[in-house]
Amino acid sequence: MAKFLLAYRAPKVYSPGPTVMEDWNGYFASLGSGLVDIGDPVFDRFTVGGDVADTVLGGYSVIVADDIEAAVALANGCPLLAAGGAVEVGAITQLDRS
Repeated sequence: MAKFLLAYRAPKVYSPGPTVMEDWNGYFASLGSGLVDIGDPVFDRFTVGGDVADTVLGGYSVIVADDIEAAVALANGCPLLAAGGAVEVGAITQLDRS
């Protein structure tokens, strides 16, 4: 199993609804044992480099999955998608630090 970073990108104008915590908790439960680090939300942010379209960094999680396709399938359940947000999925590469 490989590790993947899910970077949650919220719409720049995002107003969470009354069920936001219930929605996120349901999503995290759907990830099951693949959820390595539930992560945390991000409120203060600054972008260095190119434009990241109409979204801002909203938080992250670390998961394990068989491959990137499986990680993307898990990301498809993210509640931000219904609000116009996005999820960036990245394979985490373990570096040999010796």
